[in-house]
Amino acid sequence: MRDRPLPIDDQAAGFEVTDDFEPFDQKDDVFRRSWHDPDVRTEAAMRFYRTYREALRDWRSADGFRQQDYALRNAAWHVSDLFTEAREADDRREGFSDAFTQNRDPAPERVGIGTPAQAAAEVKRVARLFGAADAGICAVDRRWLYTRKFSDMSGTSRENDIDHGLTNVIVTVQPMNRALLDTVPSALSGTATGLGYSHDALVVLALAQYIRNLGFRAVASMNDSSLAIPMAIQAGLGEYGRHGLLITPGHGPRIRLGKVFTDMPLAHDAPIRFGVREFCEQCRRCSTACPVKAIPAGGPDTARHNRSNIAGVRKWSVDGERCFGYWTKQNTDCAICVRVCPFNRDFSRPGARVWRWLVRHGVRRWPALTGWLVKLDDRLGHGRRRKPADWWRSSSRDDSF
Repeated sequence: MRDRPLPIDDQAAGFEVTDDFEPFDQKDDVFRRSWHDPDVRTEAAMRFYRTYREALRDWRSADGFRQQDYALRNAAWHVSDLFTEAREADDRREGFSDAFTQNRDPAPERVGIGTPAQAAAEVKRVARLFGAADAGICAVDRRWLYTRKFSDMSGTSRENDIDHGLTNVIVTVQPMNRALLDTVPSALSGTATGLGYSHDALVVLALAQYIRNLGFRAVASMNDSSLAIPMAIQAGLGEYGRHGLLITPGHGPRIRLGKVFTDMPLAHDAPIRFGVREFCEQCRRCSTACPVKAIPAGGPDTARHNRSNIAGVRKWSVDGERCFGYWTKQNTDCAICVRVCPFNRDFSRPGARVWRWLVRHGVRRWPALTGWLVKLDDRLGHGRRRKPADWWRSSSRDDSF
């Protein structure tokens, strides 16, 4: 790491920003559109949201969609929901439409903790203490900040409140429970998503308060204020996958991302490459498995499926309208693409680490290796759906990350 900020290098980050690039308005996010755009705001979408709040006696009787499954899913979301709903009276839904404001004031005097490199190492250590699996740091690239914020409740837009004085961003990785995600599609699998966000809220709020206690400014953020994945890539946490998700070396795509914007002087990390781009160019597990064909089967491009795609970035982009439409039909979020992704492995196991080594060091030299690895996955049954009832009966429900 260096004491001076690294220049932004899109090529190193694995995506290309073209001349027709346009920053993204939060109003065009497919979830925000589900509250104001007739093309997305359907009765199915409203029913989908109600399943997170109402009594769940009559939704579905299929395995994985019983009241017990919804009860667990919604309980996993509860901590995140408490923070999100705390300031609804002020027209703020923090963590999803707005950054968090639930912090104590910064200390009146700043306390340094060494050079920017030493401070970065300490901040990452604290992030892991609070529960993050990993953390990276980069300069705030304002191309990824939303041009304007949007309120689901009032239907109004307002200025983005991440000011120019917050020049650094700490991006945190929160893994999701693999055993639960194996039951996708099911309401039970949504428990992994809710747990991810509830844990993420704790991590970013506590990390921001630690920095504020040292006298610096810090703003905690989850799915609000900016696009998270390009910042995570610039912070050295992973690469874009075909399914439009971040793929990390430690947990594949099975993660949630958090952010803390700060003016604390911190050394920056650099983007990493470990074979994801080359592997995904040949592997089509996710695009084949997607029931609504929302994931592209071709190469990275600048095509926009609809207004929920950012303009002017060459990458793999998912059709958010099709994807969210399937969620609403299922009455829960879907992560089939995560379940079937070959990078969705338990990398604490030696065999998974060997597989990752082959991807990192072999795919670029021998492109045909990708096909062999995918076929091996198929034979081993990797990514196969687990019956939700089997999860409930299992003695190893806490198979963690």
